[in-house]
This record gives sequence, C-alpha cells and structure tokens, in this order.
Amino acid sequence: MMKLLVVDDDLELNEILTFTLQRAGFQVLSAYDGVSALQSWRDEQPDLILLDVNMPRLDGFGVLRQVRRETSTPVILLTVRDEEEDIVQGLEAGADDYISKPFSPRQLVARVRAVLRRSGRRPGEIDNASRFESEGAFVLDTEQRTVAIAGAEVVRLTTLEFRLLRYLMQNREHVLTPNQIIAQVWGDPEAADRAALKQLVRRLRRKIEANPSAPRYLRTVPGAGYLLSVGTGGDALVSPAQPS
Repeated sequence: MMKLLVVDDDLELNEILTFTLQRAGFQVLSAYDGVSALQSWRDEQPDLILLDVNMPRLDGFGVLRQVRRETSTPVILLTVRDEEEDIVQGLEAGADDYISKPFSPRQLVARVRAVLRRSGRRPGEIDNASRFESEGAFVLDTEQRTVAIAGAEVVRLTTLEFRLLRYLMQNREHVLTPNQIIAQVWGDPEAADRAALKQLVRRLRRKIEANPSAPRYLRTVPGAGYLLSVGTGGDALVSPAQPS
C-alpha cells in the first residue's frame, strides 16, 4: 500500500484529505506544520507528500527545499491561490505538481495517482539507486536529477525540467508535439497547457543553452512542437544553430 503524508495546518481540511485518500486505498499520515512534516517524512519515508504552502513554523516552500536536498520523494503543493508566482516558485523548488484550493476529491485522487505513476515508485521505496543516462553531449544523473553537457559544469534540474529533458533525450532528433510532452511530463493531459509547457521549456533552456534566445539543443519546430538535437560533445555550448 502506498503511503502518503498530508501536511496542512487546517485541521478540518487535513481530516477531509486524509479520509478521501484512505477511501482511495492509500495509507495516510498527517502533519500540521512544516517542522513536524519534516520529522514525519524522515521517520516514515512516505511515497508522496501533499504539502500546503502557507503553514506556521516552516512554510511549504521551506519543507520542499529541504526534501529536495535529500531525496526525490514526489511532492504536490496545495495552495489557496492560483497565482503564477506561487506556482513558479514551487515548480522551481522541485514540486512535482500543484493543486489550487478548492478542488474536488476526484481531482485530488487523480492527480496523486498521476504523480505516483510517472515517478515509478513502489510502496515504501527509498531513493538509493543511482545511474546515468547519456545521449550525445548530455549526461543525465537520474538520482541527483542533474545534467552535464559536454563535460561542462553539472546543472541541477527541477522535477519537471528533469522529466522534460529525459523525455526529449529518449526521443532525440524527433519532433514531439506539445500534447505528447504534456501527457508525459505532467502525467495528465489536463494538468497543464501549452503556456505552462512554454514556460518550462524557457526555464530548461536557461540551464542547458549558451544562448537561450537562440538555442542549439532544445529547438522549436514551428507548427509542430519541440526537438532535442543532442550534439556529440566537442563544440557544445558554442554558437547556437537555430533560433526558437
């Protein structure tokens, strides 16, 4: 049975979330502030964390940053506001998804299952396997979620950036449509839109391109989608070949 940690200082909402997820077949633990959330996470090793943004003692962003320093445990942020600043801050810090309150029980369970499915986690799994994937100039560390390009300095990726780059690497030199990418990276075609994808592409380009406004690797194919040209090393990060 998959184990979830629900973190929200609203006692009534915490109980509702717990009840909903238990009915869906999950084992659920509860915490009501950031400090106790970190303790429960370390003690219990949950398979996923549902994390409220606004909490006493330590807010959700602080908890998320600490979790990401140590593991890749999936995290879904809960926020009362559907504001771009909160969403971007959470995704940049490594959140796997976000849900804006209020939301339906059905949506909650679907999003939790989607994140668990694309994370590939099994009940009680602990992050302890390290391996590398390489394509051309790119070397991806699937445990640390970092990438090195042509032997250059290692760059840390957020969860969504990592999924996007990995998917593009697996389909190198092939055009992927926005719908294909959204379904793979977010796990649910309705979890994001093309604007969110464009924003994610821009963030990834800032990390892997010498000149993000004229990308060499992550290219836009007008009217079709995106393509990753992996390169072969030597001249990587030099004079981009095609504008976006």
